[in-house]
Amino acid sequence: MMAVVTVVIARQRNLFAVVILFGIYSFLMATVLVALDAVDVAMTEAAVGAGISTILFLSALHLGKGIEMKPLHRPFLPLVVALATGAALAYGTLGLPAFSDSEAPIHQHVAKRYVEEGARETGVPNIVTAVLASYRGYDTLGEVTVVFTAGIGVIALLRRVRGRRRGGKP
Repeated sequence: MMAVVTVVIARQRNLFAVVILFGIYSFLMATVLVALDAVDVAMTEAAVGAGISTILFLSALHLGKGIEMKPLHRPFLPLVVALATGAALAYGTLGLPAFSDSEAPIHQHVAKRYVEEGARETGVPNIVTAVLASYRGYDTLGEVTVVFTAGIGVIALLRRVRGRRRGGKP
């Protein structure tokens, strides 16, 4: 279903439909993450991807036009750059260990310690919460700060544009 939604998004010219389809794609991604037992990441994807992002895109769409402009020329350079980037990323995955390989380096060092000692060291019984809130607490705080700052920036930009349309000062 995600592949079908992606193809429909790529062929769509109505920006409202694209925003709604992006929300549907995020919701489908959240369901995949639930199936992979990553419920915490799924909740984040549902809240941010399908929820807040869709609302922000709809707000931005309200301030602009609803139909995408046709390109003035064929965008071959961006296509070449995207294909080269995709090829480089695919090539970079060739050296990775097999999926769920128990002998992968990540499973031999930190992850093993987190699983074995996490509850005792942090006092948190849920290992995901222990890693995100204790071991990587500053990193998580940084990520939340970046997302918060981006949200404030979007709100400031939307208020500025709305103020100009009404003839008032931003």
